[in-house]
Amino acid sequence: MTRLWDKGAPLDARVLQFTAGEDYGLDERLVRYDVQASIAHAEMLHSRGLLEGEDLTQIREGLTQIGIEHDAGLWHIELADEDGQTALEKRLTARIGPAGGRVHLGRSRNDQVLTAVRLYLRDAAEQLAQGAYTVVAELQKLAERQGEIALPGYTHMQQAMPSSVALWAGGFASEIQDDAAGLRAVLRRIDRSPLGSAAGYGAPGLGLDRELTRAKLEFAEVQEPVTAVQLSRGKAESQLLFEITLAMQDLGRLASDLLLFYTQEFAFVRLPEAFTTGSSIMPQKRNPDVFELVRGRTASAHGCLVEALGIFAKLPSGYQRDLQLLKAPVFRGIDLCLQTMDIMAAALPAVSFNAEAIQIDPAIHAAEEANALVVSEGIPFREAYRRIGAKLRG
Repeated sequence: MTRLWDKGAPLDARVLQFTAGEDYGLDERLVRYDVQASIAHAEMLHSRGLLEGEDLTQIREGLTQIGIEHDAGLWHIELADEDGQTALEKRLTARIGPAGGRVHLGRSRNDQVLTAVRLYLRDAAEQLAQGAYTVVAELQKLAERQGEIALPGYTHMQQAMPSSVALWAGGFASEIQDDAAGLRAVLRRIDRSPLGSAAGYGAPGLGLDRELTRAKLEFAEVQEPVTAVQLSRGKAESQLLFEITLAMQDLGRLASDLLLFYTQEFAFVRLPEAFTTGSSIMPQKRNPDVFELVRGRTASAHGCLVEALGIFAKLPSGYQRDLQLLKAPVFRGIDLCLQTMDIMAAALPAVSFNAEAIQIDPAIHAAEEANALVVSEGIPFREAYRRIGAKLRG
């Protein structure tokens, strides 16, 4: 197959396999965004007198139909395509003829793919935030169902202060809600249009209207100068992965509490069979595998973040092929977080606290008693602290 960039020299058969890697498969999720951006780019070219109206109509209709067919699973990106951008242009040209070759004027695969990635990340960030809010809603429902049940509050893994299911669930709900806000905050870096920066130095002599494509794609701003576009790559992706990691850590800590509370020694909570699995050797056991994997996936989120940061850490300015490798950890991090939020939101309605099994040390009220002495007698807190401590010891 002849690729878009072929200059006529033969290519070692191993090069395409190595350079395309898994990219052609990863690009499947970007096709609809690439179609959207390509149509906006073609409309901008027409507005600048760089594309005839008839060609624009063919390009718009052709790309729209190709996108519909991809959504329906009628075609997929293949290794021979190398990437999604080539696959689209190849199919467009095959469908409408020479007009398909006009859509690439004034852009590079560099700004083309980055535009599609940012459009995708914009949707993904919102989807992740909504997933977090779904978990928050289930924690709030749990607090409403069983919030009055008393729990021991732990410090240093020892019973320390009185708590409740409402306080416990509310604390996690508040932090996961904060995670949702953090995920949305990534838009500051995502929501900038790179289209028209081409390979990182613009498209000299064409007079492109970057503001028009920005508006059509509903980006918040045009990214300027053009040389900043390639320097920015990896930053929005890593910030999103950082926020994913924080969210996954909160979900992991929630799972860790439930795993502790589910042990026979604690028996604070009951988990239904629908969200536990059986043992292969011990007939009596139900295993909380879902929650163990939620806890373990925190490490996977860490790995995605570190991988992304390492890819662009010391690159020189301008485009480098290394940046292609960002897709894998970013997409993997998004997928694992969405899946984890979904399973936790589904499992929480089936979690119930067992009030009869929750044993609370009476000494847990010691700090409250010391405070009461301060209020009633006006003594310094340290004196009250010593008196209550002596009382408990003796």
